[in-house]
Amino acid sequence: MRTTLVRYGAIATVVFASSLALAQPPRPAFTLDQIMAYPFPENLTVAPSGGRIAWTFDERGVRNIYVADGPDFTARRVTSYDADDGQELTGLTFSDDGNTIVYVRGGDHGSNWPAEGNLMPDPTSSPVQPKMEIWAANAASGGAPRLIAEGDDPAIAPKTQRVAFVRNHRIWIAPLDGSTPAKEVFVRGSSESPKWSPDGRTLAFVSSRGDHSFIALFTAMDQPVRYIAPSTSRDSMPAWSPDGMRIVLVRQPGRGGVPTIEPKPEPWALWIADAAAGTAREVWKSGTRREDQYPRIPGALRPSWAAGDRIVFMGYQDGWPHLYSVAAAGGAATLLTPGAFMVEQSSLSPDRRTIVYSANTGADRLDIDRRHIFKVSVDAPNASAITAGNGIEWSPAITPDGHFVVFLESDAQRSPLPAVQPLDGGATRRIAADRVPADFPASQLVTPQQVIFTSSDGLEVHGQLFKTPGGPARRPALIYVHGGPPRQMLLGWHYMGYYAHDYSVNQYLASRGFIVLSVNYRLGIGYGHHFQDPGKTGPRGAAEYLDVLAGGKYLQGRDDVDPKRIGIWGGSYGGYLTALALGRNSDIFAAGVDIHGVHNWARQGRRNEPNLIAAFAGDGISEDDLKQAAKVAYDSSPISAVGTWKSPVLLIQGDDDRNVDFDQTVDLRQRLEAKGVNVEELVIPDDIHDFLMYRSWRAAAGAVTGYFEKTFLH
Repeated sequence: MRTTLVRYGAIATVVFASSLALAQPPRPAFTLDQIMAYPFPENLTVAPSGGRIAWTFDERGVRNIYVADGPDFTARRVTSYDADDGQELTGLTFSDDGNTIVYVRGGDHGSNWPAEGNLMPDPTSSPVQPKMEIWAANAASGGAPRLIAEGDDPAIAPKTQRVAFVRNHRIWIAPLDGSTPAKEVFVRGSSESPKWSPDGRTLAFVSSRGDHSFIALFTAMDQPVRYIAPSTSRDSMPAWSPDGMRIVLVRQPGRGGVPTIEPKPEPWALWIADAAAGTAREVWKSGTRREDQYPRIPGALRPSWAAGDRIVFMGYQDGWPHLYSVAAAGGAATLLTPGAFMVEQSSLSPDRRTIVYSANTGADRLDIDRRHIFKVSVDAPNASAITAGNGIEWSPAITPDGHFVVFLESDAQRSPLPAVQPLDGGATRRIAADRVPADFPASQLVTPQQVIFTSSDGLEVHGQLFKTPGGPARRPALIYVHGGPPRQMLLGWHYMGYYAHDYSVNQYLASRGFIVLSVNYRLGIGYGHHFQDPGKTGPRGAAEYLDVLAGGKYLQGRDDVDPKRIGIWGGSYGGYLTALALGRNSDIFAAGVDIHGVHNWARQGRRNEPNLIAAFAGDGISEDDLKQAAKVAYDSSPISAVGTWKSPVLLIQGDDDRNVDFDQTVDLRQRLEAKGVNVEELVIPDDIHDFLMYRSWRAAAGAVTGYFEKTFLH
């Protein structure tokens, strides 16, 4: 097989394929560069006083912090970074007066494990090792930011102008002005989640000891660290009462007990502690069913102290992730948001009387595949809608004066931007719309159609279909498979940067004549606990593949699809399902692009262990059960289907991936090549799973679209 070196942008890749001398496709209505040029907003936060908000923009890899002041909310930039350098901006935190923003620059906040030696990512391949650092910027006047220290997860102390943060799994404290070096708060184990008391004098944080964890309290370097009701449990998520006298925390059982092959239920409880005495009592506890576990929802509201001496929290008790509240004195919890929908991102109002939240519900039946903003009192199920329509809105927060709700929003054509709306009703205003390039092709984008089809075992599956009008009677079609897997693709631009990029690629592919079906397979969020946690999935049976296969068969049955030109692509967990589809059903999926997918469950995350049996041997599970589990994991892995894999594939991965072992791609390519499967690959040196560099995203998008064009359009 001939080896060819091909360049996508500035990145080289080795391609194993036949001749690449193909005719160029016709000029598109818009270019890939145009559709990928949108600024992506994240980290929206509200100052504790005044009407100031802040967020980050990622503009083709150039990340900066922007602020806007009410009531006009005109955006201005307060940092001056000017390069696609792969350095994340996270952890935005305002000082009391709203004039200083502390933030984190660098790191990989989406990783499953740290790199060897805890090295920070170096996606530019710089000979100077990057650092993850905490900086402070003047939110009022801008100017050069000042370095506080190396670290992560900053928390500014009210009134005392100190910053607590995490470095090397330890708590450190430094002055906000950076005038003196940071000091370490020494505690055994791993420390995280610093939270200051309202008077800024006491710091609560989680001290993890592996199989158990404590809530620790620090006051001064000459005073011992105290622990709240230490036990064999795992305590986490401390939150202070407004008067600083009490702390609410989450308590879960410690790790241990008789091991099982199948996941065990994970009950949890809310405890309230007397901060001075160090004693605590249980005020609410979940059931012991699988659906009673703590919600695995990105951006879910952590237990917080609300008005009327109530605790608000997220729960799954009715089979959907919803908001609840319970009196601090104890008693039954009140379900605040009943209904067959998911509550996702939430925040308390400054007066602690109202929660604003995003949810996939509304007056339109299509809203299950959107997000809208709602508000509800902390003590009664009286929710009302703030936004509605065809848009997608998320990350809501109320300004301190109580007049405005700010959020991020998009729709099918308009890429995400910050927005503001009067809390009592009125028109939505987009903020910083001038940052969207003038040639961004919003008017040329299609509106995805909701489609619903049924898997072979009877499960109803939602998808979004991208198709331009006109064109040939039968077109090539593609299945798109999201990662996660606790994700939900929507009828518009996504609220996560990774999936916003994928949405732009699906729009571009539609403009090139493809019909694209994005499949929301089981394990995803948005359709209830039974859908998100159905059992026999992943290494325990890969039942979610039935939904992907049903999507392929749905496309085969459409009159406008050429059944011989159906492809599939996806990243991460979507890469896993892409590989499984190509291996099991080359008769349906004629080609695919697998981006950093898992291919061998027995090896994923077990780089230093020879196999699954060795991982659990001697731990109370019978050898027969272990062998059966290992067999199911193998049969659920794409490597088990290499023998029937015939369709060509493009493999893409960054080799500093901290979510999926790079050897998953190395190993699969060797297996496929040995079987004579046509394999191409794009390897991105030094970048991570989520691709920190815009040029990496552009290279991957160009490779995906170029691969399907040459495979199906020529």
